[in-house]
Order: sequence, then structure tokens, then C-alpha cells
Amino acid sequence: MSQRPFLRIFTMPAALCALGFVAAMAAVLQYSLRAYIPGSLDAGGLTLVNFLDLLKPLYARVFLDTVSICALTAVVTLLVGYPLAYALVQIERPLIKSALLVIIVTPLFLGEVVRTYSWIIVLGNNGFINAVLRGIGLIEQPVQFMFTTFGVVVALVHVTLPVMVIMLAAGLSHIDRDYQRAAESLGAGPIRAFLTVTLPLSMPGVIAGVTTAFAWTFSAFATPQMIGGGRVNMVSNLVYQLGLSSFNFPFAAALCVAGLALTIAVLSILGFAAQPFKNIGAH
Repeated sequence: MSQRPFLRIFTMPAALCALGFVAAMAAVLQYSLRAYIPGSLDAGGLTLVNFLDLLKPLYARVFLDTVSICALTAVVTLLVGYPLAYALVQIERPLIKSALLVIIVTPLFLGEVVRTYSWIIVLGNNGFINAVLRGIGLIEQPVQFMFTTFGVVVALVHVTLPVMVIMLAAGLSHIDRDYQRAAESLGAGPIRAFLTVTLPLSMPGVIAGVTTAFAWTFSAFATPQMIGGGRVNMVSNLVYQLGLSSFNFPFAAALCVAGLALTIAVLSILGFAAQPFKNIGAH
């Protein structure tokens, strides 16, 4: 370290950010172990009641809904993003590839609130989709897309799709195309060559994309708050309601700690279950 002092300068910002994160998490943890005093912003003494209350059906259902929405979003994002990533890697014309890449990553340059408002315009009762369906005579009354799990998942897919495509493209770009050519030369058609060669070898990118999409979606707030309209609640929305609306900061902190623990547990399970696929994808 003394021979390369510039390393200390470069790592100092990251170390300070890590210390700040640890300090913030420690503050949230200690607050989650304090008692709630109705009508006061001050917390009481140490207690485990906040974590015991998490077992109530109302709060347990929110956690289950959050996990199911995150899993569904990750799966749908994978199904939509894989063809885009495959096309991005296979296209050889630089102009077309650049245009496709710009279209894919454009949502990252927009704020989450802006993206969510755009989906309200699309999914609303008088929005674009219902207007088209009524215009072609398929429906007479508007279809309810807003305030539903379907609407929330669609908007969340839009948020996570760019990251999924980038990770899948990174995994696909490391696959030697000679493998697929060899499979086709041995009699495999394009579909069979894809299923037996390309797809297994791209599993590291698939696993990375799915886990990232799940973790990213778990902390979503603006999208379920605005699209769900209070009917589709996730953990972050419940934290907001209890912390800033009811001023029950200890219980809100307990929700944060439980949500973080649940995220780590689910990602650990996904990582353990994905070990065989990682071995298949090694090449």
C-alpha cells in the first residue's frame, strides 16, 4: 500500500460510503427494536413486539405478494429481454445495433416517476390501450388495468428490462459461435441448436439477470404506489404508510429489516438452486 498510495485515495470514497451504509443500517436495526409510543415521535424501550407483529396475516400477506410480484416481474422480463439481447448480439450492422441499444437503455435515462406516469396514460380507463380496443370494437367498457397486479408488473418490467437485456447480452456475447455452427453441422436445426447449445451456455447471464431483477423490484416504491393505487401493496409501500402516515417508525424499521432479510434469503435460495445451471453454462 505504501508503494502505491493512489490506491488509498481511490478506495477512500467507497470505504466512506460503506461506513455510511453500515451506520444507517445499524440505526434502522436499533430503531426496529424500540417500542412505539402513540402520539409521540420518540421511541420507547427495547422490545421484540415489532417483529412479532410481522407474523400477523395482514403483514405476512404483503410480504408474500411482494415476493410473487418480484418473481413474476423477473420471469416476464427474462422472456421479453432474451430475444432482444439475442438480437443485439447477433446483429452485425453497427448502425442497427447502436439504434437497438439506444432504444433498450433509454428507460434508464428517465426518472421512475416519469416512467410510471407514462404507464398511467397507457393503462388508464381512458388510456391508449383502452382507446385502441374501443376503436376497433373489441370492447364497449374499458378494461381495468390500473390498480391491478397486472398493471404493476407491466410497469415494473419496463423498469427492469434494460438491466436484464444488458446482462443477458453480456452472457451471450461470450459464447463462441463455432459451438452453434458445430451443432448445426452435426444435423441440429436452428431451434435445437439454440436449445441445446446457446441457451445452456447463456445460463450465467440468465441467472445474473433474474436475481438482479428480483432484488431491484423488491425495493420498488413509486410504481406500485401509483399504478397499484393502494390496492396492490408491496413492502416499501407499507413502510411508507406506517412510517410517514402513522408515524410508527419502529414498526416501519422492523419492516425494512425483515424485507432486507427476506431479500437476502430469497437470493441465497436462488443462488443455491442455480448452481447446476452455472455448471452447465461453464465453458
